[in-house]
Amino acid sequence: MPRNTSVDQSLGNATRWRRETEELRDILLECGLTEELKWRRPCYAHEGRNICIIQSMKDFLALLFFKGALLNDAEGVLERQGPNSRSGFRMRFTSVEEVVGSAETIRAYALEAIENEKAGLRVERAKAADLVYPEELIGMFDRDPELDAAFHRLTPGRQRGYVLYFSGAKQSKTRTARIERYSRKILDGKGFHDR
Repeated sequence: MPRNTSVDQSLGNATRWRRETEELRDILLECGLTEELKWRRPCYAHEGRNICIIQSMKDFLALLFFKGALLNDAEGVLERQGPNSRSGFRMRFTSVEEVVGSAETIRAYALEAIENEKAGLRVERAKAADLVYPEELIGMFDRDPELDAAFHRLTPGRQRGYVLYFSGAKQSKTRTARIERYSRKILDGKGFHDR
């Protein structure tokens, strides 16, 4: 597949992980993926559907498969990008040699991801009912039915974001403070990351 000039320009300005990215790029383009610059990163798609993206981190280069949870990770090289990640799984690299040594695995995973897209496979979403609400949030709902109603009008993803953030605090007073701090956004129908 042809190289995207926006990605060429971006890599031309890169000071970190340039050679590793070029190797990954060659492998992914050999798989028949199209290349674009999305979110300021090289992104690879099949028939307009995102398959994977190259992420330049401080200590490593990552190849994130958007629906990596669906891949048969026979090599055991995929990792969650965060403790609450459900869909995107990534491979890490710290050298050109690691990328070259993993070329067959990268190729196999990319081709499997393409087949999963063609088959219309989806990662099962977490259900809001599966969330474990912190006691402080339940108590706040009991005291403020308007907040309770507003929270339950949010999309499941937004509900999940709030519950994970509120629950992430170790102390009850911190959980309570977080809930109070974000109550206005919830009442306004906004998610945790919305402005």
